[in-house]
Order: sequence, then structure tokens, then C-alpha cells
Amino acid sequence: MRDALSLLRKSPWSARFGLFIVFAYVFMAVFGPLLTPYGESEIVGFEYEPWGPEFLLGTDNLGRDMLTRLIYGARNTIGIAFITTVLAFLIGCVAGFLAAVLGGWTEQAISRFNDILMAIPQLIFALLILTIVGTSVPVLVVVIAVLDSTRVYRLARAVAMNIVVMDYVEVARLRGEGLWWIMRSEVLPNALPPLVAEFGLRFCFVFLLLSALSFLGLGIQPPTADWGSMVRDNATLITFGDFTPILPAASIALLTIGVNFIVDWLLHKTSGLKDG
Repeated sequence: MRDALSLLRKSPWSARFGLFIVFAYVFMAVFGPLLTPYGESEIVGFEYEPWGPEFLLGTDNLGRDMLTRLIYGARNTIGIAFITTVLAFLIGCVAGFLAAVLGGWTEQAISRFNDILMAIPQLIFALLILTIVGTSVPVLVVVIAVLDSTRVYRLARAVAMNIVVMDYVEVARLRGEGLWWIMRSEVLPNALPPLVAEFGLRFCFVFLLLSALSFLGLGIQPPTADWGSMVRDNATLITFGDFTPILPAASIALLTIGVNFIVDWLLHKTSGLKDG
């Protein structure tokens, strides 16, 4: 705990700002039901009511409280994006480490299959698959995770290729250690710093892709609150000079900026460079 506080005190202001944003969003996601005055899908007034004492951010196209929907949107969008990113890293890292440790035809087969998936534009491929198999949350998570794991695989394989040629890995092989032990105990700890930084970047990309799919109507389905669909549902207000639809878009942008500040700091720390 003391080391964490010392590290935080030495961190730049950009990293502190990013951590503050992320913790604020996590707080909203965890304690959303306690912070909101109304239910997630509760219709509490007329459509498009202006900002006021009763509805601090007005109401949406169905008369639901915008502030409530924004807070619940943090819970749904961030939670699903986090689970998707974890699954993408699980798939990508296991495949990347396997390719690096085994080599030979195994590496070639996995890499060529990965190249085929990467050759197809991610958003178009996701739209095609979701149109065919449906848009339930489990399907959404699996489809995006599989597509995003292709990017994780390339980094995991590249990092692991530099590790598996080290002497301590050869010693582990000569001791008779198994494949999974080498991947877990030798490769993973030494590959962790760049993978942690990549996790933050991948989370941003998954988060933005999920919001884009919801905006197009193939992401998180109503009545579940989601920032991407909230922009679409209330976009008509922009023609009347009301910037309420910009609020969920700004929430997306602010979280992306915060995560990128943290990632930049982590990359700087793991690079071994000193602050100027």
C-alpha cells in the first residue's frame, strides 16, 4: 500500500487525472443503483423535457431520466467492454504463447488463421456476424473478443518469441517442465508489462467498437442503457441546438482519454526511461 502511494505521488498529473477518471467511472458503475433517482428504464416524464430541478439533464425520447440512463450506461458499457477485453486477452495470449513456445507448423497454422481474420475489417465483420447470430450480450461479448484477440495474439507472440530463446526457458525445458508451466511461470511474468499497457489500449478499442455497434443498432439492445444507443436515440435534439446527445458521446471520449493517460504512464515506466 505504501509503495502504491509512493508511486502515485511520483506519477505525472496526466496519470493522476486518468486514474481519477477511471475510479470515478468505476464508482458509478458499481454504485449506480444507489446514485440514480429513478429506475434504468422507468418512464418518469414527457419526452425531451428540458434540464431542470426535477430532471437535471432532461429526459430522452421516451421520457426516461437522462442522468439515470448515463449512470446505468457506465455500468453496462464499461462492464461489458471489460469482460470482452479480458476474454480477448485470454484467447490472444494463450494462442500467442503457444505459437511462440511450440513454433513450427503450430505457429504457422495459428498465424495464418489470425492473418485471415485480421484481413477482414473488424466493424464490417462484427456487423455481419451479429446480423446472422443475433445481438444478445453473450454473443456480443464472444464475437468482439474473438475479433479483438487477433491484435492481442500478434503482440503476445512477438513478446514471447524474445522470451522463449532465453537461457532460463531452456533450463526449464531441460528440467522437464511442461508446456503450460513454461507459459505460466516463465513467459507470462516476463511478458506482463507490455501486455498490461496493451490491455488499456485494447479496452479503449473494444469500448469504442461496442459503442459504435450500439449506435448502429446491433450492440447492447434496449431497454438496457448504453451510451452508443443513447446518442442515436436523442440525436434529433442536436437540430434544435440542444447538446444533450453529446453527453454520452463526451462520456465515451473522457473515459478513452483517461485510460490512454494511464497507458502512456505505464509504457513510460516499463520502458526504463527517466523523467526529464
